[in-house]
Amino acid sequence: MSRVLIAGESWITQSTHIKGVDSFTMNSYVEGVGPLRDALEGVGHTVTYLPGHLVPTMFPGTADELAAYDVVVLSDIGANSIQLAPSVFDKFQRGSDRLGVLAGWVANGGGLLMVGGYLSFTGFEGKAAFRQTIMAEILPVEMLADDDRMERPAGVVATINNPEHAIVASIAGEWPHLLGYNKTVLKPGSELVASVDNDPLIAVHNYGAGRSAVFTSDCSPHWAPPEFCEQWDDYPALFNNLITWLNPGK
Repeated sequence: MSRVLIAGESWITQSTHIKGVDSFTMNSYVEGVGPLRDALEGVGHTVTYLPGHLVPTMFPGTADELAAYDVVVLSDIGANSIQLAPSVFDKFQRGSDRLGVLAGWVANGGGLLMVGGYLSFTGFEGKAAFRQTIMAEILPVEMLADDDRMERPAGVVATINNPEHAIVASIAGEWPHLLGYNKTVLKPGSELVASVDNDPLIAVHNYGAGRSAVFTSDCSPHWAPPEFCEQWDDYPALFNNLITWLNPGK
């Protein structure tokens, strides 16, 4: 089994309540990591979770820190949160190029998975901003220059392009619908495992001595509705297979 770091999949919402001439604000904190974390821990992986608000201060910045993990999962967390540590952004000090360190770790044998979301790949209004980073080299797909969200409110079902691949070979039958994904373009030399609307859903490739993969839809609502992430018996198998492919030595 693998040691997995999941970064992202949390958010804080502020709402304004207006009652006549009076108003007040309320805040809520939500974590969307539950389905993915439960699925991975349920089959024996060791999961460390780093919610979005802790990523700027606590995301690993050295190869030694990354050595504690076999696979890193980035899910709905933008490049700025990883790169702009408080010492860099607030105190104007030089710091670690954490995406560069991550790239080196993958090249030396690590496994990297990016899961889709509003702050994955290029993201909402381009704010995820991974296209301008070393991630454009690491991932098996090319990212768009503009907002890459493909909303599919009527639902879309995956097409399995390589049914014999280890990530999907054990999963039989039609997959539940998804409600959206990040649009990307398959890189030459990368392998397309599954697609939605002729765009990559699952793609993989080798990067140096390591491996990287993408799942361009979400691991939790809203793009992955309950029918996909909570009620589908093969959801744990899918993400277990992804993690196992990324870390074939375990």
